[in-house]
Amino acid sequence: MWFLMLLMAWPLIEIGLFVEIGGRLGLWPTLGLVLGTAALGIAVLRAQGDRAQAGLRQAMQGFGNPAVPLAQEALILVAGGLLILPGFFTDLAGLLLLLPPVRALLIARLSKRVVVQSFGTMSQTVRPEPEGGQVIDGDFQEIDAKNPALKGNSGWTRH
Repeated sequence: MWFLMLLMAWPLIEIGLFVEIGGRLGLWPTLGLVLGTAALGIAVLRAQGDRAQAGLRQAMQGFGNPAVPLAQEALILVAGGLLILPGFFTDLAGLLLLLPPVRALLIARLSKRVVVQSFGTMSQTVRPEPEGGQVIDGDFQEIDAKNPALKGNSGWTRH
């Protein structure tokens, strides 16, 4: 219920903050702040992509439980997305999510509600080819690209 209330109040909070901060700083500094945090969000998302892959790869190689690094990377990606969105409330939430203690606290709170059953990689089984390979018997007729008027008896060649 509280999430729905926050979701409904979110635009009102953003508008109020834009009016208040814009009134104190002026138009151009306010727009500069919004564009600056959007650029920061894009930089976070670009830098995080490679780190997320490396951390997940290391965790999957048996050096630890991949749930925690995956949750850390997911929260950083959410922080980058919040920084890209225009608004000071979302910027504050995104900046807070970039702080490691805040992420650790959030993961600790969420881990009480979420249980990881198991994790692993799926191996793909390859069917052996029949001896000699697979042979498909068929007839073909070459059609000149310059003179496609030659029509065969197939339903595919009728125009």
